[in-house]
Amino acid sequence: MAALMILVAGPYRSGTGDDPAKIQANVDAMMDTALALFRAGHLPVLGEWYALPLIEHAGSEEIGDPIFDEIFHPIARRLVEKCDGVLRIGGPSAGADDMVATAEAHGKRVFRAIDEIPEAR
Repeated sequence: MAALMILVAGPYRSGTGDDPAKIQANVDAMMDTALALFRAGHLPVLGEWYALPLIEHAGSEEIGDPIFDEIFHPIARRLVEKCDGVLRIGGPSAGADDMVATAEAHGKRVFRAIDEIPEAR
């Protein structure tokens, strides 16, 4: 199999009460998955890698403010359109489920576990 560009979609804020340590734990879980995908020969991406620097640059003052909402999910949706597929990880998350729905709407592959994705040659 050729290398795939795969968006890792998991909870960011869900279930955290916006506690920074819990949000970081969610990001760490996505990063662990991204590293495993990279080591399997694929190109992993997280919407957070694109959204968070722009959100900060645009002047967001807190998670969930209008600037955050303007950028966070919309940029991930655009990114999904460029990816070969989405890997859904973790627990409940409306945002991650939205990325899966976006992938399906664009005919992209959706993976529910990393072991569904063969190593790239």
